[in-house]
Amino acid sequence: MSPAREVNRVYVCNCFGVTEAQVKKHAADGACTPRQIASACKAGTDCGSCVRRIQALLGRGACPRRDLADQGEPVLAALDTGLDEAA
Repeated sequence: MSPAREVNRVYVCNCFGVTEAQVKKHAADGACTPRQIASACKAGTDCGSCVRRIQALLGRGACPRRDLADQGEPVLAALDTGLDEAA
């Protein structure tokens, strides 16, 4: 197995088989909190042992819209607005 392929298989949530790559993809799609990640893929909703790992990933800049969340702006609504303008 190639090293790049192994990176995609680093599990964050063993209960639901969620990988680091999946968490980062959900973050890129607008999920900027552990609760939003949980809504997207269930990670952190069973035993909860992965929540700190998710927080660490989100804190490392995995969420490109983090500045909106920090300002109290609706992060996911901002995505919908961008889609409406494109239509």
